Amino acid sequence: MQRKGVFFLSTVCFALLVSTGAGLLIGNQTVAAQGAPNYKVVPLWPHPFPDDSWVIGSVSGVTVDSQNHIWVVHRGNDSLEGNEKGMAPAATANGPGIPSSSVCCMAAPVVLEYDASGKYLSGFGGPSSTYAWPQATGGIAVDGKGNVWIAAAGLEPAPPGGRGRGAAPAPAPAPAAAPPAGTPAAGARGAAPDQAAGGRGGRGGAAPAAPAPPDAHVLKFSRTGLHMLTIGTPGKMDGADSQSTLNRPAAVAYDSVANEVFVADSGNHRIVVFDADKGTYKRHWFAYGEKAAGAPAGPYDPNAPASKSFRDVTCVEIARDGMVYVCDKSSNRIQVFDKSGKFIKEGIIAKNTLGGVVAPGGVGPSFAFNSAGSVWDIAFSNDQQQRFLFVADGQNKKVRIVNRDTLAEVGSFGTGGRYPGQFLAVAAVATDAQGNVYTGEMHHGKRVQKFTPGK
Repeated sequence: MQRKGVFFLSTVCFALLVSTGAGLLIGNQTVAAQGAPNYKVVPLWPHPFPDDSWVIGSVSGVTVDSQNHIWVVHRGNDSLEGNEKGMAPAATANGPGIPSSSVCCMAAPVVLEYDASGKYLSGFGGPSSTYAWPQATGGIAVDGKGNVWIAAAGLEPAPPGGRGRGAAPAPAPAPAAAPPAGTPAAGARGAAPDQAAGGRGGRGGAAPAAPAPPDAHVLKFSRTGLHMLTIGTPGKMDGADSQSTLNRPAAVAYDSVANEVFVADSGNHRIVVFDADKGTYKRHWFAYGEKAAGAPAGPYDPNAPASKSFRDVTCVEIARDGMVYVCDKSSNRIQVFDKSGKFIKEGIIAKNTLGGVVAPGGVGPSFAFNSAGSVWDIAFSNDQQQRFLFVADGQNKKVRIVNRDTLAEVGSFGTGGRYPGQFLAVAAVATDAQGNVYTGEMHHGKRVQKFTPGK
């Protein structure tokens, strides 16, 4: 009760500051030109969780469904600082240990559903004995039938000499068995707690008995958390031309016209398409629409010619006109294709952006973190022509506004920082039917924000 009272008092004080003008500098962080829209932050969005011990971890995906509900996926306790997860049982060699705190805190359910006002509606997800939850989640999508898709993006290899969790080395452990359809997700509404996974549905859990197979799959759930389909097999990676395996897929997009899912298969440096019901292979392509994998791209050099191969494919989105937009994150570029994979055009965003991999260590997040590049995620504006792209640029700590026809930047909003309207590592972006923009932050950011059109 004391923690709730402190939060309430802080909220009232902050609201008074905003109402008296202290929040005006946030709205002035938009830079717009050539008819680009302006945006201002909604400082107190979303509402507090019903359980005030819950906190959000590193946010890897944000999307909006046909009901105008906002869906968020985050990386749970593994992405929290030590003092942020004191209520979660500490991992020991013999399984879950004793929590270090009875006051604060533990990760919220790793898949979160909000309404547009910011009210928490539902949550599910986390380790299960019947399907392989990602070691590190990637993007999230909700299809036209209300099903929720989550990419298993995998662990970032730690830099040389770095500490912490990197991608599992080859040879990989034996792949997990394919789960039966109709398996409830851990923490799902109506699902029993999974004791093998700590019984917390992603909000705690025992240390695994053996290293998990590396992420190489995409999961499909009902909106209530019932497991429906897995595409790919954890630990099984048969190369860039495989029709049945993936390698650290970062994002998913759904095409309602053809009932297909487009996967940003980052580890294989390609886009691959599957039937959304059966998970059967349809087609794939590489950078510039090539049908065969090219030579590895190598480290990014802003003064060198553009690579003929993708470096890291971190997003895929489908516009109303059928054009497919792909983020090549550390190459600082967006490539555009038709649905068959025919290359249409590309645009370079903040060409001189570099970055690198940050090693975990100490009491911080246990994930290595790749901060390279300017094109982390994209979303379309809500006008009928979808004239603008919103580009999440985590390295430069802003959301860029790009003309969709020319792929030229026409504005931006946000700066680096922790105040509302600022960013630390904005990794995900989405828009709703009213033109609002939602963002999610990774690494130490660990939050979701809402921006509304206007000055």
